[in-house]
Amino acid sequence: MTTRILPAVGDADAARSVTTLLSQLPDAEPAAPVGDSTQLIDTLARLAGESLDELPEVVLVHERIGPVPALELIREVSLRFPAVGVVLITADASPGLFSAAMDSGARGLVTLPLSYEELVNRVQSAAQWSVGVRRHLGASGDVFTGPGGTVVTVSGAKGGVGATVAAVQLALAAQASGRTVALVDMDLQSGDIASYLDVQFRRSIVDLAAISDISPRVLSDAVFSHSTGIALLLAPGEGERGEEVSDRAARQIVSALRSRYEIVVIDCGGQMNGANAAAIEMADTALLVTTPDVVAVRGAKRLVRMWDRLQIRKAEETTTLVNRYNRNTEIQPPLIQKITGTKIASTAVPANFKELQSAVDAGRMHELDSKSIVKQALWALAGELGLVKTPDRAESGAKERNDRGSIGRPRRRGDSTGRGKTD
Repeated sequence: MTTRILPAVGDADAARSVTTLLSQLPDAEPAAPVGDSTQLIDTLARLAGESLDELPEVVLVHERIGPVPALELIREVSLRFPAVGVVLITADASPGLFSAAMDSGARGLVTLPLSYEELVNRVQSAAQWSVGVRRHLGASGDVFTGPGGTVVTVSGAKGGVGATVAAVQLALAAQASGRTVALVDMDLQSGDIASYLDVQFRRSIVDLAAISDISPRVLSDAVFSHSTGIALLLAPGEGERGEEVSDRAARQIVSALRSRYEIVVIDCGGQMNGANAAAIEMADTALLVTTPDVVAVRGAKRLVRMWDRLQIRKAEETTTLVNRYNRNTEIQPPLIQKITGTKIASTAVPANFKELQSAVDAGRMHELDSKSIVKQALWALAGELGLVKTPDRAESGAKERNDRGSIGRPRRRGDSTGRGKTD
């Protein structure tokens, strides 16, 4: 049997050393090393999207991989790709690290400097375990074929640009199309999702922060099942408790949600901290909300540059949503794209707060009128981002007749009001 091996090694010298030894292993098919944690997860997700059989049997994670720490990366790989055997390469052979690596989901540990015999033993053991897991999954019919649910983060260029409204409506659109959806409030000090959806619930994301192994039951106890069908994981009522949610805890929480829900929408607010930075780094789509004014666009540019400096996310991997759009403003979407270096969503949300005010004041954002051009634009955005199921022809026709706020169908030029144009 040929064993496919994917090394994740950030240091160039270490990568050469690992590659040289792997090329000597019997029946081994080593891939070119990936240089960081993001590249590793992206590579595995792409392979898993094709087929379970495309995934490597073994992933080697070097202790100096970044930007996500090695043990956190192992935990994420183990949760998202359970049929892959992960082996840690480290200079620390202490019992404490060995125990921590096993708790994170590693199938073995290889010490530095690398020795041929030890590497062969660990790789073969991890490969045999991987083959056994895949055989079991195949026999049971429960074959793992993908990286889990889609994670979308929604961040504001500054406070008050409409990030929470966008997050709530994206989640509602995804749920209305038949997806299972979790909406997470990671604006830890001043999150308002509970107020927007008229929810009072004593549990919050803080209740998961200190738990090292988040089981489905523990997760279900922490989320609130809203009447719309969306699972809500709320921010703490006491803002100071938000500090209890570390970046490590955030990664575990996001991974647990991704494994259970098809769509996970995370409201990161307008403030950066370790927790929502980790969520943005893990996200499949990072949405940045701005309004077409100088202060907000400067804030968007500043935030994008900070993400790039901290290796959280590159500008070209970020999608910017222009909220409160008006054709008469001097700052138009193409200029915002040029200033921030991000992609601009083709859907822009028109300025019409009067439509929202009654729903916001009543805390009933989920009851926003389907004729609202703001709702139509945001639901169209959900379609643009791939958060909704594509309805068949019959369902599509029924939805058009019964719901003017249908998913992915904003009003077009020529509507009677002339106000629904989102181009």
